[in-house]
Amino acid sequence: MTAQSMRPSRMTETPVQTAALIFGVVFGVVGILGFIPGVTTNYDQLMFAGHGSGAMLLGIFQVSILHNIVHLLFGVGGFVFSRMATSARSYLIWGGAVYAVLLVYGLVVPHDHGANFVPLNNADNWLHLVLAVAMIAAGFLLTRDRSAHIAPPSRQL
Repeated sequence: MTAQSMRPSRMTETPVQTAALIFGVVFGVVGILGFIPGVTTNYDQLMFAGHGSGAMLLGIFQVSILHNIVHLLFGVGGFVFSRMATSARSYLIWGGAVYAVLLVYGLVVPHDHGANFVPLNNADNWLHLVLAVAMIAAGFLLTRDRSAHIAPPSRQL
């Protein structure tokens, strides 16, 4: 056995993998918290889907069972896709794109409309904006080629 084989392996190797894992953990925790009375106020009003769900995560974000399940799925995705840099990058960029679509959806569909099936409120819209920007930026910025900015070694005569 070599010293390297005895060293514990890291789950993530690159910054983009670490970012995907962090987003996955946060989404997973948020998904779980959405099912905990007290953390989610008006828990007795938690519905499967729709704008009628009166449950509020942390008393701020309108949630439903479907909304919580989506957070849990994004959490699992973060864990799974963080194993390789290319899949971590895709998770962050495409996940951010999904949140950008949810932002547009939340801005276009009135909060009390039947088409608001997720459900979304103004706090959710702001959070989706932050998530879209943060995830897409992390996906691109943590994988850009930094070697182009390094000066070539000088030749000695």
